[in-house]
Amino acid sequence: MSLISIVIALIIEQLHALPVQRAVRDPLARMAEFLEDKFNDGGRSHGAIAWGLGVALPAALLSLLYALLMVFQPLLGFLLGVGVLYLTMGFRQFSHFFTNIHLALRVGDIEQARQLLAQWRGRAGDRLTSGEIARLAIEQALLASHRHVFAPLLWFAVLGPAGALFYRLAHSLDEHWGARSEQEFGEFGQFAHQAFAFIDWLPLRVTAAAFAVVGDFEDAVYCWRNQADLWPDGGSGILLASGAGALGVRLGMPVHDVIQDTGDASDRPELGLGEDADPDFMQSTIGLVWRSLVLGLAVLALVWISSWVGS
Repeated sequence: MSLISIVIALIIEQLHALPVQRAVRDPLARMAEFLEDKFNDGGRSHGAIAWGLGVALPAALLSLLYALLMVFQPLLGFLLGVGVLYLTMGFRQFSHFFTNIHLALRVGDIEQARQLLAQWRGRAGDRLTSGEIARLAIEQALLASHRHVFAPLLWFAVLGPAGALFYRLAHSLDEHWGARSEQEFGEFGQFAHQAFAFIDWLPLRVTAAAFAVVGDFEDAVYCWRNQADLWPDGGSGILLASGAGALGVRLGMPVHDVIQDTGDASDRPELGLGEDADPDFMQSTIGLVWRSLVLGLAVLALVWISSWVGS
């Protein structure tokens, strides 16, 4: 049932892209602002309470509803699962940025590519070169494919619709609260950040392993073991190092990025082996992500067949 739900949700998402800003991001942003307004006293404990109300409670209620529907109305339960997947995961939630950047670089429109990348990252980059744009776009695509496709699907396969919702809500609150360090914000976001790191620990490694299996396995494992810990965010470093090794491309490294309007180049460790990033590697990234998805679906299919034969 999980495999069928995933396939149907992916097909629907490819045929009709979800208006993700209006349907998902804006409501989640309003929820985060509401909980922050009601609970933020600068303390970590109140952040944990707000996280429980914003993440754990909705996931628990959905789990109960889904269990009841699967007992009394299985068809409605199945449709609920497809609907939750459609809202919580999908390539089309981010792929338009990557595709348009790729096309802009192909035709030599670097300024357009810079603008698109700035919209995607939420950070200006007026001095980025073509290679740097390709490099940053590949990094964004690897991370986005994990957070918007592979991790929600893994949690869906393990816990059903509640798992996918649980991951999406936890990721959203980490985005809104986890990285904030203003004095008036206090320690309110610490629990959300630590909770998401715990929730994402296994999915990150499963996605990185999938990249290695469908790409250059030897280089991916080498980069994972020797380079991931050098990245400021260790979890993202695992994913990016494995993806870079699998593709045979060099990611990370300094870029002519604008940091706090100073224009200084950001110093980032090198990830991966091989050649510098370019539009051709962007095309290879698309292939890597799709092959990883096919691998995941094949594994789920084998599990389903084994359970069916065993019963």
